[in-house]
Amino acid sequence: MNTEETIVRPVPVTTAYEPWTGRDDGSGVEHLRWHHVVEPYAAQSDPGACVFIGFASDEGVHRNKGRRGAAAGPRALRQALSSMALAGPIRAFDAGTVLVADDLAAGQRQLGSVVCEALDAGHFPVVLGGGHEVAFGTYLGLADSALLSTRPHIGILNLDAHFDLRSDQVPSSGTPFRQIFDAADAAGTSVEYAVVGISQPSNTAALFDTADHLGVRYLVDDKCGVGNHTAILDFVQDFLARADLVYLTIDLDVLPAAVAPGVSAPAAFGVPLESVQLVTDVLTASGKLAVCDVAELNPEFDIDNRTARTAARLIHRIITRHSRPPQFP
Repeated sequence: MNTEETIVRPVPVTTAYEPWTGRDDGSGVEHLRWHHVVEPYAAQSDPGACVFIGFASDEGVHRNKGRRGAAAGPRALRQALSSMALAGPIRAFDAGTVLVADDLAAGQRQLGSVVCEALDAGHFPVVLGGGHEVAFGTYLGLADSALLSTRPHIGILNLDAHFDLRSDQVPSSGTPFRQIFDAADAAGTSVEYAVVGISQPSNTAALFDTADHLGVRYLVDDKCGVGNHTAILDFVQDFLARADLVYLTIDLDVLPAAVAPGVSAPAAFGVPLESVQLVTDVLTASGKLAVCDVAELNPEFDIDNRTARTAARLIHRIITRHSRPPQFP
C-alpha cells in the first residue's frame, strides 16, 4: 500500500502574488529592471508572456537524504533576478508559489495545474524550485496542456549531475524522471529524455543500467568542458530533432561547487557555466521550448548569493532570448 496516499496531510496552497522590489535608478525605459515589469498573473492575460511560478518544496530532497533548504529557493531566485537590468521592455507575470509541506504528490499536482493553465493561455512558464521533485509537477502541466492535443513528442533535457531515475516506492527528488516515464507509458505516450552533465561517481551502475534500458541519452560531466562545445552542440541538435516540444529542467548541482555552492548536493567536478549557457541558448533559439524550471537552489548554503545570482543570470538569458513555439496559440 502506498503510504503517500493513505496518510492525511495538509493540502498545498498557492500563495498570492508578492510585488517584486529592487534597485530603482529612474522611471525611463533606459532604467528598466525585472521588478519594473513583473505583474500579478491572471488567466485572461494576453498571450506571449513569461509566467513565473514558485514551487517551495524540499520534501523530496529530504526523502532522498539530502540537505533541507531548497524550499526557500523561489524567494531567493526572485530576489536575485529582481534588480537585473533589461535591455528593453518585456512582458512578465508572477502566478505565486505552491507551498508544499509533506504531501508532495498533491503539491506536484497543484503545480501541474498552474503550469497547464499558463501554457493553455499561450504563455511561457518558468518554474522556480524547490528540490528537483519539481520536475514531475512541471511535466504534469505540460502533459495535460492543449499543446499535446495532437500528441506531439515531448523532449525533456535535464542539465544535471544525476539521472533522478530511481524507482523507489516513495517519490522523492531522486525519482521524478522515472515517474515521468511511468506516467507517459500509462497514458500511451512517450518522452525523449536526455541529460547533460552526468557525474559518474554520483550515479550507481544500476542507475546507468536503468538509463540504458529506458533509452536515455546522456553526456558525462568531464565531456562537457569548454573544449567540448562541438560535441555538446551535436548532442543537443540530435535531441531537438527527436522532439516536437521541449521541457528544459536545470538542476543547479550540474555546475561546479565553486560556482554553485548553494545546492543540496554540491558538484565535485561539474559543468562550466559557459557550456550550460550554450545548451540553453540552443534550446531557446529552437522555437520548441515550451516550459522551463530551475531546481535545487539552497540559500542556506549559498555564499554571497553566488548560486542564486548565477541561476538568475541563466533565467534572465533564457527568457529574454526565448521565441514562442509555433504550436502556441
